[in-house]
Amino acid sequence: MFGLTAALGVLTAIGLAQALVNARSVIVLIVVAMFLAVGLNPVVEAMTRRGMGRRWAISIVFSGVIAFFVLFGLAIVPPVSQETAAFVSAVPGYVEELTQNPTLRQLDAEYQLLTRIQEYITSGGLAATVAGGIVGAGAVVLNGIFSGFTVLVLTLYFLGSLPTIKEYLLLLVPMSRRPRTRAMGDEILTGIGGYVAGNVLISVIAGVLSWLFLTVAGADYALALALVIAVTDLIPLVGATIGAVIVTGVGFLQSVPLGIACAIFFLIYQQVENYVIYPRVMKRSVDVTPAVTVIAALFGGTLLGIVGALLAIPVAAALALIIREVVVPRQARA
Repeated sequence: MFGLTAALGVLTAIGLAQALVNARSVIVLIVVAMFLAVGLNPVVEAMTRRGMGRRWAISIVFSGVIAFFVLFGLAIVPPVSQETAAFVSAVPGYVEELTQNPTLRQLDAEYQLLTRIQEYITSGGLAATVAGGIVGAGAVVLNGIFSGFTVLVLTLYFLGSLPTIKEYLLLLVPMSRRPRTRAMGDEILTGIGGYVAGNVLISVIAGVLSWLFLTVAGADYALALALVIAVTDLIPLVGATIGAVIVTGVGFLQSVPLGIACAIFFLIYQQVENYVIYPRVMKRSVDVTPAVTVIAALFGGTLLGIVGALLAIPVAAALALIIREVVVPRQARA
């Protein structure tokens, strides 16, 4: 009986672990939605303190979030569509240039490359590959749209129910500890909200300055590239570098002087952001040492990718608060 009970316990633990692994994507969506709701809540609270109803405040804030996504789509989709159409129309010219290349002619004479490519195209292999790629890309796009819609709906729900959720969770705490738990919870939520607001503000500054620079420099699709900078700047540690590399690469494709100017601009701006803008914006939001920030972002990125890197810093700040307010005093009394 003891062995049977132990075996059933092990099987139950394995089943629960597999269930958590299978539900990982749903758990990530829920965590991201709660994170966004906590980050948007300070704006809603500020509006309610000015006499506005909470429902109206949530509607205005949520409308702003949707407007950002719509603006991002309108800025990104047309340039991508135009560039794709231009590339497709230019493919015959590229093929003609390749057929006139002396090196390719020599390779074709030795290995019949053009003949094999023609056979591959006429046999249907290329069509099957393209169709498979289109289906796969379509599935990824549909999955991304569904996930984004799910996050928006959950964020709206959490944002409207956040006070109720806080009060319900406090019921699980003993009565004698509820005031302190409430104070710590409010401080954690304030820190997370300040981090989200600060991160968004830094990204907006990066996007606006990048748009001004790219417009003055005469870059094509300056608004779309500036939005890429703003979105990637949300990612801790490496986001700004990723955005700078992407936009600089696009600049080099347009012209070499523009690419060099982009590289110089982003090199200077990242130093200003790291040592001037970021410390001033974040000094009142999260209290985490730089070493802990880097370690937390690395662990979060390894566990959950970009989402984990975004959540790691406020989670580390919450853990630091709990250690400072609970663990350290308890050890001092021991």
